Amino acid sequence: MKQFLSFSAEVQAAKENGKPIVALESTIISHGMPYPENVAMAKRCEQIIRDAGAVPATIALMNGEIKIGLEEADLEALGSHANVAKVSRRDFPYILASGKIGATTVAATMIAAELAGIAVFATGGIGGVHREGEVTMDVSADLQELAMTNVAVVCAGAKSILDIGRTLEYLETHGVPVVGYKTDKFPSFYSRVSEFGVDFRLDTAAAVAEVMATKWSLGLDGGLIIANPVPAESEFPYEDIEAITQQALNEAKEKGITGKDITPFLLGKIKDLTAGKSLETNIALVYHNAEVAAHLAVAYQNS
Repeated sequence: MKQFLSFSAEVQAAKENGKPIVALESTIISHGMPYPENVAMAKRCEQIIRDAGAVPATIALMNGEIKIGLEEADLEALGSHANVAKVSRRDFPYILASGKIGATTVAATMIAAELAGIAVFATGGIGGVHREGEVTMDVSADLQELAMTNVAVVCAGAKSILDIGRTLEYLETHGVPVVGYKTDKFPSFYSRVSEFGVDFRLDTAAAVAEVMATKWSLGLDGGLIIANPVPAESEFPYEDIEAITQQALNEAKEKGITGKDITPFLLGKIKDLTAGKSLETNIALVYHNAEVAAHLAVAYQNS
């Protein structure tokens, strides 16, 4: 797959000069937020990473290439075009062969980041086992990718629409460490907490970087979850967001919405039910994850 990689000038220079790099996904731009807030968010994320001493590498598939680092026109295209494909592992061959534009999920971004030699990736929240997943078998490909791809994923836990308990069980079965960054509780995206704990708590980027280096030095392939709670001033109380999420889930079931359409519908419905405040929380946690990921990339580069 490396023959398909295309680096922006900024990322290429970072690689040549040994600077720390942070990967960023692109489905959050094309499918996670409305235009033009999505493009403004993407630009701000990149700047936060630069300000913290690392280089951002937003990833997408365009014109038959896996682009590692995007120009402003690329961000605009991802944010404003109506037919941007949502790319996971299964979709790489078709999107690249057809030359279509594709935004990378957590799983796809991990694949591209590892190919490009990038060890740290910042996202919003990971995918996981959906509620009633024991019936529907709706399990995100993100989890399988975490089991085998050597990238540390900084996130605000799993999205509140998911079955967090079963998601954590899946990660445990596949040997994926769940590190709580300055927290003992596994965050639930909009909230700093959930009913579940993390595997290990670490309070510095240097400590996390040491665990990453040790894991991969041992030959233990697979990623790590770095669970970084949303800032306290931006969170929703867990009980409140759980009630809102359940209302959105009930409506999705009534309308027969399933598969890849379920997450965009639920996030949009939660935004409506919170009068837009959930979008503000989403943006705040993404910025926070970008900053922590940059500090981690710097620490890992120095480890």
